[in-house]
Amino acid sequence: MNYIRHMGVLILALMSTAVWAQQTVSGTVTDENNQPLPGATVLVQGTSRGTSTDFDGKYQINAAQGETLVFSFVGYATQSIPVSAATHNISLQPDNALDEVVVTAFGITRDKKSLGYAVQSVGGDDLADVKSVNAIESLSGEISGLDIQAYNTMGGSANAVLRGFSSLTGNNQVLFVIDGTPINNDTFNSNTTGRGGFDYGNAAMDINPDNVESVSVLKGAAASALYGSRANNGVVLITTKKGKSLETDGIGITINSTSMVGSIDNSTMPIYQKEYAQGYGPFYGGPDGRWDEWGSNLAVLTGEDASYGARYDSSLNVHHWYNMIPEWGDYGGTAPFVAPKTTAHDFFKNSVAFTNSVAFNGENFRIGYTNVKTEGILPNSEIKRSTYSFSGNKKFGK
Repeated sequence: MNYIRHMGVLILALMSTAVWAQQTVSGTVTDENNQPLPGATVLVQGTSRGTSTDFDGKYQINAAQGETLVFSFVGYATQSIPVSAATHNISLQPDNALDEVVVTAFGITRDKKSLGYAVQSVGGDDLADVKSVNAIESLSGEISGLDIQAYNTMGGSANAVLRGFSSLTGNNQVLFVIDGTPINNDTFNSNTTGRGGFDYGNAAMDINPDNVESVSVLKGAAASALYGSRANNGVVLITTKKGKSLETDGIGITINSTSMVGSIDNSTMPIYQKEYAQGYGPFYGGPDGRWDEWGSNLAVLTGEDASYGARYDSSLNVHHWYNMIPEWGDYGGTAPFVAPKTTAHDFFKNSVAFTNSVAFNGENFRIGYTNVKTEGILPNSEIKRSTYSFSGNKKFGK
């Protein structure tokens, strides 16, 4: 019992000593210009004790000799010091890792935090992560407020709208500027009725993702004022890669190769019935619906795509579409009037895309070549594209 009593007294004494060893540490936290930093965080390392500086940058915290105080503030490098006195004044320095440099109008580089308007940047590697025939589609999800509208047509256009639509009848697309040169990214689409026509793509689809160094998006009137009224919907500045110095003498070579395979999702395709043939209803005459007459026999409807025509009947022989093509092999023949064995599911095929690029880089030049070959899900649909790029600079004087 005496042993236990003595141990309890010893523990209480040690606890009292630890509490007694703590002291109030105070001071001021300032920035690189010796101005107070209100809201800076002060923590005792390894504990839950912490506080924040007041409006004048002052703080007070209980800490013992030998404990470490950790000072932090957004945009500044964290600083740690051991407690050795009752007063510790700290000067935090800017964190260079947060000094993001962005490209602004006319290719001028500025510190992002020094700008008075909204700018967001994306590295060229982010665009090249997932290859696309239209490089603008790669910006989808990379820039806040930027809506990329692609219509899922191979080689088709992609529209870029920043911060929503501002006009009901006018152009809402952002202005694309490549190395200081504005380009016309209008959509030349003859499909204006939803039935037929062509989507010829737009100019931005010729951008090679492997040749992009960075992308800066200028948001708002203040950011895009230097480009005039064409930029009233925002500006996408694209800077291409240039030649750069190498660690060793010689020429650098970069090779990229990508392949992708795609297929349709059969679960999203319609389910086809096999009870009625082509037609829009039983109002043209004929047995149970409309029929075409081809020669002396009945023929299935080849000009209507609905499936509300005559009921299939295997005992009835009629002319099918393939009996009306001389080159098909059974011209003029007949076959039982039954549902076809295949549907649109069997029409589509897997798509394959290959992208191969090579670039030669020197101190004062860069030469690049990219080859793209895409086979779509539609039979006989294919895109082949070769892109060449060259950039160079010459130093004058010493």
